[in-house]
Amino acid sequence: MAGNLLEQPALFDACRGIRLLALDVDGVLTDGRLYFGAEGEALKAFNTLDGHGIKMLQKSGVAVAIITGRRSDFLARRAQDLGIRLLIQGREDKFDALQELLTEYPCALEAIAFMGDDYPDLSVMARVGLAFAPPNACSPVLARAHWCSLRRGGEGAVREACDLIMQAQGTFESALAGYLP
Repeated sequence: MAGNLLEQPALFDACRGIRLLALDVDGVLTDGRLYFGAEGEALKAFNTLDGHGIKMLQKSGVAVAIITGRRSDFLARRAQDLGIRLLIQGREDKFDALQELLTEYPCALEAIAFMGDDYPDLSVMARVGLAFAPPNACSPVLARAHWCSLRRGGEGAVREACDLIMQAQGTFESALAGYLP
């Protein structure tokens, strides 16, 4: 699943048609652990590599959405910081949530990539154009993924997915050029 994009022509072709990357949160954008503060507040850590990859992908013309079963104010803030306006929280049925999201951002299912790591993500992964997973995903998710990142969830897995899509679409080099002398 992981490896050189050019060695996987079907994956390369599918990535070229992606217009929306939808993401789970726990285990994908985070390492899946929850920390609780003295006041009972839940805390999560997000990786800046993922955040910058998301910004670059959006700038290249691919929209990014978040669909999660949990609800939190800090996730809404993180999404806002990253310019993600397609956010659905507190929904266990992620395919229904995706359908709702598509009323706001119409997109064919074949043009959607989804990255998930656990059983609730399977309903979306089985229906979209590309299913992505981090290597720490549960076995049934890994078995259904078209591509698996090398990095674990919360450790840059989403960045790899963003780079993969941009490489296939021919936008990666121009996105990277802004950082080179």
